[in-house]
Amino acid sequence: MQKFLATGALALIIAAGAPIGLQAQDESASSVGAVLQGLDKVTARISTFEAPFDVPVRFGSLLIQARACHKAPPTEPPESTVFLEIDETFETARPRDLFTGWMFASSPAVSALEHPVYDVWVVDCMKASNSASDNSG
Repeated sequence: MQKFLATGALALIIAAGAPIGLQAQDESASSVGAVLQGLDKVTARISTFEAPFDVPVRFGSLLIQARACHKAPPTEPPESTVFLEIDETFETARPRDLFTGWMFASSPAVSALEHPVYDVWVVDCMKASNSASDNSG
């Protein structure tokens, strides 16, 4: 009898934790891109822009492509991580690879773009519903 109760309690604990795991997967799966900010050090202007997955976005002479974005579920400390490919473009030469890797919203210095004119950092993941409402307003 005790074995049956212990098994039932274990099944209940596992079942209660399942929706949290599914919510985390759904939140990352619903991302359609990344929200980034960039600093032009020459003009001292900060720009916020969206980078949809696999669509090159220009920021000054930089060409930025977001490949993936993961956001921590609400039950964990807030964190957004984005996989970015950043190239510098030139009028007369081929683009030069500057950065390829994961950037972290909570710790931009851990994995940062090193460029004399531009800084780029992650703000958040972009959801499909957010991008539609931003474009209409």
